[in-house]
Amino acid sequence: MSLQDFVAMPKFEDYKERFKDHYTLERRPDGVILARTHTRGGPVQLSVQNHRSLGLLFKAIGADPENEVMIFGGTGEDFMMNADPEGFKLEQEDLPYWAYEYAYKDGRINVNSLVNDLEIPTIGIINGSGFHSEICLMCDITLMAEEATIYDLHYDIGSVPGDGIHSAFLEILGVKRGAYALLTGEAIDAQTALKYGMVNEILPRDKLIERAYKIADHIMTQPRTTRRLTTQIIRRPWKQRIVNDLDGGFGIQMFGHLAKDKAVHSREHIASRGDYVKLGKKNNFD
Repeated sequence: MSLQDFVAMPKFEDYKERFKDHYTLERRPDGVILARTHTRGGPVQLSVQNHRSLGLLFKAIGADPENEVMIFGGTGEDFMMNADPEGFKLEQEDLPYWAYEYAYKDGRINVNSLVNDLEIPTIGIINGSGFHSEICLMCDITLMAEEATIYDLHYDIGSVPGDGIHSAFLEILGVKRGAYALLTGEAIDAQTALKYGMVNEILPRDKLIERAYKIADHIMTQPRTTRRLTTQIIRRPWKQRIVNDLDGGFGIQMFGHLAKDKAVHSREHIASRGDYVKLGKKNNFD
């Protein structure tokens, strides 16, 4: 017998409770886990707190050997269209500290954890309109609601789009389309996202989870080792993009934060930049 035992692995019931204020977690007996981000049961409202929770969640899911496929999405009619009223109070009170903790460290961990800590197939669900769609776009397979629109708001709130959304857009859209989306805040509807190759399928919102489970059922038909090693093949472009691009992008964004000498996040600031999406316009300057 070994002189030491294994370190205890995370248990689903434990982290389901631990993350309940940020995520609704469900797991089938076969290990297909559904994670839906939320703020008090509704669409997630961006904050320093839920931003930090994401990488921690992915690390917990990835460390639990009983998880076999992850489905990840939002809650309600929107994916993310708003900010918590007090969600960036910490940043406003101590910008130098949180520019690193929030804008650099946590963000890098979130994206890295999705690609590197989850050695199981992932299915992203864009359940509604919103920003910070990179987490769903960087899943192995992505489904999008027919009613949804995605966009990046960073440039229009005075922030450098360097926190992972740039990696996702440039990798999927290419240089010209990516540059246009990042500089103009282009509102990309579901049909356009499918045409551009950003998502794999578009469906009515109420059919997304059902379809994700059907895809997961197909993935589960092959042996565990095959499933897990296949993720290492299909994620190689993302791994390379992260190595080449992610840290530098976050570093540039953090420098932009500090050079402005004021926080760029607020509920009013963020929400007002999504008004043109709600109005069905392509951007906020035409």
